[in-house]
Amino acid sequence: MINSIVFDLDNTLVDFMAMKRLAVEAAVDAMLDAGLDLERADIKARIDAIYKERGIEYQQVFDDLIFGVFNKIDHRILAAGVIAYRRAREAALKPYPHVTATLMQLIRRGINLAVLTDAPSREAWLRLCHIGFHHIFTVAVTFDETGERKPAAKPFLTVLERLNTAPANALMVGDWAERDIVGAKAVGMQTAFARYGDFFKTETHGADFELHDITDLLAIVDTQNA
Repeated sequence: MINSIVFDLDNTLVDFMAMKRLAVEAAVDAMLDAGLDLERADIKARIDAIYKERGIEYQQVFDDLIFGVFNKIDHRILAAGVIAYRRAREAALKPYPHVTATLMQLIRRGINLAVLTDAPSREAWLRLCHIGFHHIFTVAVTFDETGERKPAAKPFLTVLERLNTAPANALMVGDWAERDIVGAKAVGMQTAFARYGDFFKTETHGADFELHDITDLLAIVDTQNA
């Protein structure tokens, strides 16, 4: 029986990579217009390198970029990039198709819902609030709260404890097989691979279920709980 479903956030509930790409492109255009004297391809390559070194959630990427060019911060160029990034991010950040309706249906079925993400608490809740999901998810476990990233056991055990459910009665939904699926299975949870959000084009994921659309969850729950 499934009484709880735990969702990864990025590329499972929201198309994070598409949002990130559009926001960075808007920031690059704005910084070029503000006088950043580099080729567009060079700027994007430098940004990609910073994210690769510091992580995709790194918040000072444009500071590092500009300092690397001028050996100081040009606040006019920085401000132009930050504002353009924020505007594009807000415009692009939205749930995948059918996510909201599916979550509502799961709640009507009496399923407890939670988010488990490696994102920092502030960024995770900003994203959830922006799409109005802070009213749906009262349980959200982030990296800041456990100090460990998936697939370590602690994040999964923490969310299970907050849901007050046994691992066998919980389903983990995620797009990253090596983190979401491996970690959840290791603590005894059921697993569903979000193929629709698979950025890595994963061939073998090892999950119990595969979701081509998030609405597939409804049939899984109905079958398991019949």
